[in-house]
Amino acid sequence: MTINFPELARQAAADGVITADEVLALRRAAWPDGRIDQTEAEAILAINDVVSAKSPEWVDFLVEAVGEYVLNGTEPRGYVADATADWLIARLDHDGRLDSAAELELLVRVLEKALGTPDHLKDYALAQIERAVLTGEGPTRDASILGGGTLSADSITEAECKLLRRVIFASGGDRPAAVSQREAEMLFRIKDATLGADNTPEWQRLFVQGVGNYLQGWTGGRAITRDRAAELEGFMNDRSSSFGSFFSRMSRVGAKDLRSAAQELLANAPARDFAGEAGAEAALTSPEQSWLDGRIGADGRTDPLEAALLAFLAEG
Repeated sequence: MTINFPELARQAAADGVITADEVLALRRAAWPDGRIDQTEAEAILAINDVVSAKSPEWVDFLVEAVGEYVLNGTEPRGYVADATADWLIARLDHDGRLDSAAELELLVRVLEKALGTPDHLKDYALAQIERAVLTGEGPTRDASILGGGTLSADSITEAECKLLRRVIFASGGDRPAAVSQREAEMLFRIKDATLGADNTPEWQRLFVQGVGNYLQGWTGGRAITRDRAAELEGFMNDRSSSFGSFFSRMSRVGAKDLRSAAQELLANAPARDFAGEAGAEAALTSPEQSWLDGRIGADGRTDPLEAALLAFLAEG
């Protein structure tokens, strides 16, 4: 990079500001080859540490540039390596917390875009949001970046609901696009801590949908693993299989014969009852019912959010 990062960091430290022109210069210097390496990512984070006034232009650049390194700095591209996740947490963490909403947005965006991430990276991001809700302090309370909200402890803002939804349903993590038990337990902890508070109306919907997703989640439509993708690719390349033979014949027949060839394939394929599978998944197992009973009965009463959850499950 041709930019003198130490000098730029000194300038930012002097007044706590990085201008739009300086951000543009960084963009031009950082992406001539379309890649960001660890040295460049470190330099960008060093500047972020001393910039107190984080403009939208700077936040966008920080998220895009460092996110590029985290997601694509190692092979396979799109998957966050354990070592990279450890590096990012160590680089952002300040005594167990983040200092700004810009850093939290970086974490959330990585989780949203990743094909897979170590579980502890998602856990770390969720812990930051939960801590902010319970204490009234933290990166989610930066109204200039995340849309604002009530600045009091023990309530949950619209911005925090949006962040929680983005993280728990992110593609990266232990249960892609679905809610895990750990995440459902976190939703219960937040619910218990914010009962009766001036919460955003979105909170009840997120609580019910999140816990309901964990209890009734159907795995039939979940993204396939890398190993499973390799299996399927091998199957499609196997000309002895019915699907492989079908595609081989398809290349040799005319358009009027394609329908009969497809009908032959489907007639010989085993039927799959997707509606039945989804219904079976939705029915609570004994361990799931015990888990739910334990949380709802913990205080000896059913609060309004728990009642809404039970109504939702009854409809399923």
